Amino acid sequence: LLPGAVLARAGEELERPGGGEVGAALVGNEAVRGVMFTGSTEVARLIQRQLAGRLLPDGAPIPLIAETGGQNAMIVDSSALAEQVVGDVIASAFDSAGQRCSALRILCLQEDVADRTLAMLKGAMRELRIGNPDRLAVDVGPVISEEARATIAAHIEAMRAKGRDVEFLPLPAETAEGTFIAPTVIEIGGIHELEREVFGPVLHVVRFHRDALDALVDSINATGYGLTFGLHTRIDATIERVTGRIGAGNVYVNRNTIGAVVGVQPFGGHGLSGTGPKAGGPLYLSRLLSRRPKGWLEFRGPDAARAAGLAYGEWLRAKGFTAEASRCAGYVARSAIGGGAELNGPVGERNLYELHGRGRVLLLPQTRTGLLLQLGAVLATGNSAAVDAPPDLAELLRGLPPALAARVRTTADWRDVGPLAAVLVEGDRERVTAVNRRVAELPGPILLVQAATAEALAAGRGEGYDLDLLLNERSVSVNTAAAGGNASLVAMS
Repeated sequence: LLPGAVLARAGEELERPGGGEVGAALVGNEAVRGVMFTGSTEVARLIQRQLAGRLLPDGAPIPLIAETGGQNAMIVDSSALAEQVVGDVIASAFDSAGQRCSALRILCLQEDVADRTLAMLKGAMRELRIGNPDRLAVDVGPVISEEARATIAAHIEAMRAKGRDVEFLPLPAETAEGTFIAPTVIEIGGIHELEREVFGPVLHVVRFHRDALDALVDSINATGYGLTFGLHTRIDATIERVTGRIGAGNVYVNRNTIGAVVGVQPFGGHGLSGTGPKAGGPLYLSRLLSRRPKGWLEFRGPDAARAAGLAYGEWLRAKGFTAEASRCAGYVARSAIGGGAELNGPVGERNLYELHGRGRVLLLPQTRTGLLLQLGAVLATGNSAAVDAPPDLAELLRGLPPALAARVRTTADWRDVGPLAAVLVEGDRERVTAVNRRVAELPGPILLVQAATAEALAAGRGEGYDLDLLLNERSVSVNTAAAGGNASLVAMS
């Protein structure tokens, strides 16, 4: 919340309330000590760069919670019930004119059932009514602006020019004065053809062979987005196989991909889809606190999830780093990696909440204690590390057990270690600000930067680094009332 004077200054001589220039003025105001944003990845990057030059009074980076776009996909195998698939696809792709960040953009159909499913889908699409959404009989309204309409229309024409099969509804006369885009289905040769999210009622269809299922999931992950994902199948083994491999923050099985319920399906993604934490999840409010109460995150995962952190603590003790070993043991004890819970929800639906490691974390230490604690936090949360440190510090890690050494890479080139997931930096305000600005220019996801001074780490003030910011959340929603049951049981009978 901002004082009225701040809002008034932000609105002075600006074109319109709510425009980008208003947001830029607010983000740039010294009174703003945190930003929660929902919108495009491009605008989130602009906000990140604008915040990078400022720190909180305690020297920490200003919190940015960004929930951005998604190249959301759904996989449908040959066991799925086509009638249920079509209803869920229509809702996921065309509800709200496709202008939900969770909306379905790519439908992946197993080639054995693709023709039949597409015929049913296009038939259902032809029943949609387009027009003024204040009428109950209307299914699809306009997109948000003329700029959005023109961008979407240009994409459809570009696909048609490439020879892709494009089918869309005719627009009725009543839409002549609005920014309408007809619900459209485009068959493409592969996910690689899509360079960015198309934020409107446009559904791209990809056919796949059953044997290429793992490769298909990998290609979805390779887009860099990780917001929502859908799966339609009646084979439990396929559910386990795909949900264990996909990188999305919200996974929906045998249901549509829209309409997440706060507290039931905490919502938000990672990678190019946002910073986390999830809206409606247990980590959200804590992100807005400068200090978190001890023991507030009570999820406990299996011991195997903390094996790397435990092994690292033993190595530290064997090397004589007893003080750091003790503090890293505290990280392991507090880590929620691998934890989760089954959340309350409606009958006929199972909703799971899970905590996973974020991925590769960039470590920027200045002292021995800083390096050892940073690596301890990373390993305690199931992550890997890219270490940019002076040679004498990097030398301390020589002799790590092979299983731990495989998780650690030293580099001075931050772009050479693949997509990063977070940054831990040790240093004073000047150094943290410089790191912030450099991180903001990196391609890929928007990275959370955590900072601590060498003095604070040496004195043991606070916990050093917040482990919850090194975790990714995932919500899995399964329609347990899906018609047809488990097809694998039918095959056994």
